[in-house]
Parts: sequence; C-alpha cells; structure tokens
Amino acid sequence: MIRFANNFALYLLALIPVLAIFFYFVFRWKKSAMQRFGSLLLLQQLTPSLSRQRQVWKIALLLGAVLFAILALARPQIGTKLEEVKREGVDIMIAIDVSESMNAQDIRPSRIAKARHEVASLIEKLEGDRIGIIAFAGEAFVQCPLTLDYGAAKIFLDVLEPGLIPTPGTNLIQAIQLTMQSFESAERKHKVMVLITDGEDTQGEDVMKMAEAAETEGVVIYTVGIGSPQGVPIPVLDERGIQVGFKKNRQGEVVVTKLDELALEKIALQTGGKYYRASSGEAELDRIYEAIAAMDKKKLASLKFSQYEERFQYVLGVALLLLVIETLLSERRKVKAEWRGRFGAKP
Repeated sequence: MIRFANNFALYLLALIPVLAIFFYFVFRWKKSAMQRFGSLLLLQQLTPSLSRQRQVWKIALLLGAVLFAILALARPQIGTKLEEVKREGVDIMIAIDVSESMNAQDIRPSRIAKARHEVASLIEKLEGDRIGIIAFAGEAFVQCPLTLDYGAAKIFLDVLEPGLIPTPGTNLIQAIQLTMQSFESAERKHKVMVLITDGEDTQGEDVMKMAEAAETEGVVIYTVGIGSPQGVPIPVLDERGIQVGFKKNRQGEVVVTKLDELALEKIALQTGGKYYRASSGEAELDRIYEAIAAMDKKKLASLKFSQYEERFQYVLGVALLLLVIETLLSERRKVKAEWRGRFGAKP
C-alpha cells in the first residue's frame, strides 16, 4: 500500500498541464515568428538538422522530471515493518468498564466517552512505559496486550463501547485477575493497574481478596470513578446510537446506576494506590501520571509497527535520470551532406 507523507505537495501536480499548455503556445509562437520572417518551407530547408520531434521529446522528458520531482516531494511511503523497541518504564494495564451502566449521561456526553477520553489523555502523557487495555463487564478480556506502540493502543481504545461484552454486570474480580495474568514479569514491582469504572455490582469481600492478591503480586491499583453517587437512569440505545428509553427491571421500574466510591477507594488503598473521581479538568490524570513517573523504571521491550518506509529517493532518482537524458538529448539530428558537384549542380 502506498501513501504520501506530504499530501499537500500533490497539489503541485497541477503544474504539469500548465507547463504543457505553456510549451504548446511557445511552439506556436515560434512557428508564427518563423512564418513572419520568411517562407516556412524555405527555413526548414535551411535548418535541416533542427528536429521538431526531438524538441517534443525534450519537453516530454522535462515534464516527466517535474512530475517525478513533485511525487518525491510528496514523500511516497510503502508498507510497514515490525521492529523491537526498547525503553525504560513500568507496565501499565488499564481496565475499562464497558457495562451498560457506562452509557449513563451524568457525565457528558456519557460515562464511556469520558473514560475513553481519560485513557487517551493518559497515553499521550506516557514516555517509555508499556501500556495494555482490558475491557470488562460481566466478563473481562484483553483488548490490547502490553505494548510500547501507543498509536496501536489508541486504535483498540476507540472501539470500546457498552455492549462489546454480551455478559451483563460489572465483574471487578475478573478485571483484576486478568490484569495480574497480563503482566509478563514475575517481579513484584513495576506493575500498575488503572481501573476505570462506576464500581457497581462488586462482589463485596471477594473483590477485596482479589485486591489483596494483587498487592501480593506487587500490583499498584489506581481507581478512577466515572459517574455520580446520586444515581441516574441507564439509557437504552438503538443500533444507530439514538436513545429510545431507559433500562427497566422485571418489575418495570427504571434502573438507576450510582457511583460506588467506597468500594473503589478500598481497592486502591489495599494495593498502595489511590482513588480519584473523574473530573472535567482531568487533574486526576496528572496525579496518576506523577505517581507512575516517580516509580522505579525497568528496561522494557516490545514489538512495534514502524512508520511507513520512505521511498522518495527512488522517485527522485527517476526525476534526475530524466533530467540527464533531457540535457544530453540534442534538438539537432545528424544530417548527411549530399555532394552536388563543384557548383552545386547534379552530375
């Protein structure tokens, strides 16, 4: 697949037809000037070595050189390559709640949109840390394994939506357990989990037992609460994302979702982390990043798709070759002299 790093340069391709028209009128002007000077046929006989065909070829070569020079300026790039990147940092797994309650709109435009924006902002702050993403509802799965490729992580982040996991609920136990399993190192440090959820439907003491296990493994958990403790109804959206009502229980009552801050605070404190409520200014992200930046670093390695490989040098080489040929090609052709006798008469 070919792409251009400098698409703006492609606008210069409009110069090609402009130059072609310019040379066309130059030829017409020369022909008109020769006709004014004298008989066109006589002038052609007087300058038999001058080749109009070669003049056309020289202009075609020049236009071709300009074309390839513009393409080189646009920097064509082809394909990608997988390379190993090594840096120093810590491993960060971000677990994002994608249960139906994350459609609630007590934070505009919605809890899930706020969660995605928070994670994207955190990724932009990172320097050298590996990051992974876990999506969870009633079950949990790894959306993006630990990587140094922040661009790839953002791509996986963009597709997170409530309903991505068909199993309803908010299973914090599985989210924490899968996070521990996702860390590759057996070391009891350099591991951070950022848990973003409204904290509902926790399993009480079972969640705290899992938090204790995370502490034993050296995982520091920072929790970010999305939503409001007062509670709001859960919107029901159709396939186009348009709200068609509110979620109701079997008794026909509207289900209200509330932020469970106490549970999230306990989880964070158990592992040496801290709880934050999501805010519009996102000051909590700065606090979390500062805490991560202060941690001991380790050497990390990860496979990363590099940028498209530059191929402009080949296109530029073609442009230079055409210019060389155009320079070496003479407008005049060799004409064999014909002997017409001493006085120019045929024998």
